[in-house]
Amino acid sequence: MVPAWQGLTTAPARRTLAGVKTRRSVVDYALQRRAVLVDLYAGRVSAIEVCDATPYLLRAAKYHGERTDRHCPVCRRELLWQVNYVYGDELKGSAGQAKASRELSRMAQSHGTFRVYAIEVCRGCGWNHLVQSYLLGTRAAGEDRRAAGHLV
Repeated sequence: MVPAWQGLTTAPARRTLAGVKTRRSVVDYALQRRAVLVDLYAGRVSAIEVCDATPYLLRAAKYHGERTDRHCPVCRRELLWQVNYVYGDELKGSAGQAKASRELSRMAQSHGTFRVYAIEVCRGCGWNHLVQSYLLGTRAAGEDRRAAGHLV
């Protein structure tokens, strides 16, 4: 049996920015994830409260998610899946959709700016947590604000 604390000390694998060179404004939610797991292991929250993936998220993980090599920190039986959701004004009808990493690379070359939210999901127990959010696209960081009318 794996001790409860063991899942807290290991860093998730493959969380680098090498995949897509245009990632910027990266926000990593590892500390928040760790705090939720500490509360779970200490008994301050129940597994029912943290394993609350919606049917839509589970379906997105099944059809659009990518299997990771990390096991679920709650049930420890299933491998986690990563689902990437995209949002941005330039995406129009594609905004709010789940996309695979290969699609993100293509979209990053053809759209000005959009935000990606990467969520890890256990299809077995329903654990889910926001892993990262970041910007992609062809527009530079300073141009993002000018295009939105924030800078003159």
